[in-house]
Amino acid sequence: MRVFPVRDPFQRSQVAIAALFCALGFQYATWASRIPAIKADLGLTAAEVGVLLMAAGIGAVASFPLVPVLMKRLGSARLALLSALCLTLLLLALALAPDYPVALLVMVADGVFVGCLNVAMNAQGTALETRYTRTTMARLHATFSAGSLLAALLASGMNAATSSVAAHFGVAAVVLVLLAALARPGLLQDEAPAAEKETEGDKERGSRTGWSLPSRVTLWMCCAMAFGTVTEGAMNDWSALYLREVARATAELAPMGIAVFSGMMVLARLFADGWRSRWGDGRVVLVGSALAAAGLAFALLAGGVAAALIGFACVGLGCAAVTPCVYVAAAKQGSEALALVAAMGTTGLLAGPPLIGFVAGSSSLVWGLGVVAAAAVVVSLCSTRIQWTPVSG
Repeated sequence: MRVFPVRDPFQRSQVAIAALFCALGFQYATWASRIPAIKADLGLTAAEVGVLLMAAGIGAVASFPLVPVLMKRLGSARLALLSALCLTLLLLALALAPDYPVALLVMVADGVFVGCLNVAMNAQGTALETRYTRTTMARLHATFSAGSLLAALLASGMNAATSSVAAHFGVAAVVLVLLAALARPGLLQDEAPAAEKETEGDKERGSRTGWSLPSRVTLWMCCAMAFGTVTEGAMNDWSALYLREVARATAELAPMGIAVFSGMMVLARLFADGWRSRWGDGRVVLVGSALAAAGLAFALLAGGVAAALIGFACVGLGCAAVTPCVYVAAAKQGSEALALVAAMGTTGLLAGPPLIGFVAGSSSLVWGLGVVAAAAVVVSLCSTRIQWTPVSG
């Protein structure tokens, strides 16, 4: 029995690449869901847990110089499968880590292979859009969220059945292997991809130095990605606290900020590829980030629970297509640009929470989230400087 009975080659590859996105979301949410158990098993303090979480981000940022080399030597398909396998093994290694130093090393390695898989799967998604001139990247990013949801459901079930982290991660490893097996037959093979074609500026920079300096367009993409992930990540980190402490929501209602934001983002990503085909990536990013900024500003100025939920929904709707579109634009600049943009996305996720916390600590959480609204404005401005693929037809 064949894994892919689908005859349409586009759909076959779309399912394969979606399995990679799902695997990354699933792997990340699996270990994140067991942080309390890992903390207890290793006897960690809250500060040590913070360093453990930061270790994964440091690994992802450190993967930047490695990823372009591996992309050129292995190709995006093989790099993606290798990274998915390594992330599976690292999940098991984290469950069996005997002490804190080993756990730190595991998390740094995890971050490196997350960076590799992130670049490789987005390169695959861009190649799919280019080869068939059809938009799909937003749906692929929606499957990342679906993988996170699947991991959360599995974690809940495993917690009810057993307190063993090793047992939980063992079951999760089986799921990851199945997803990799689903992905393998349908991945696109690199054939002198358009993403690797050098521009004249790249050739000049490469001839003068041993490596290519990022172009001005790439730097604008990096800026858009960094501030876009600050905006996106802030809702998960701060929306519940804002609802509880500023909007005076009940304890039961406070988590609805994350639910409204995440639900709107997943829903929007299911439709965003149609918007991209109709209006183009540039306009979708420009209008979307402006909507996010306006919606959050309204929530902060109006105050109250209802206004906050409306504002968070606007952020989810507006941000849904930002990162998928920027990834597509970066991939068309080459693997080095894609790796750098992906690293800046991780940097945004790392730098955003402490920055907002610093502002909130020195003034208030309202001003802290005001920084998030300003970040969305920056994304909107950056979108006017990026070379987007013209709308076909």
